[in-house]
Amino acid sequence: MDSSAPKDAVIAWEGDSREVISSFPDEAKHNLGFDLRLLQQGQQPTDYRAMGSIGPGVFELRDQDERAWYRVIYLSRVRDVIHVLHCFEKRSRQTPMKEIDVARQRLKAVRARIIQEKKHGRRTE
Repeated sequence: MDSSAPKDAVIAWEGDSREVISSFPDEAKHNLGFDLRLLQQGQQPTDYRAMGSIGPGVFELRDQDERAWYRVIYLSRVRDVIHVLHCFEKRSRQTPMKEIDVARQRLKAVRARIIQEKKHGRRTE
């Protein structure tokens, strides 16, 4: 095994995001899971976009079927952790404000936790 290869990032599921993605249709779950795996390995996902309206370093993974659009909003890799902030499905092109608000609140909580961990010297690899 090549010791110079970057190690896979850990996924931290915020709030109910893991339960929500588990309820997505199998194909959407598979596609979004594949993209999360690419992110863990430091690669670029297949369908994503920056979500500057939520915060810097925040992106969304996208998938859809004939019924709905499926979204996974995440904070890009911070200290080998990818924080999945929010997962939801929507029925129109516009992302509902309530979904953006949930992601913003969770981002705020994650950032506060990261600051606390730095202060207290936790999570050192």
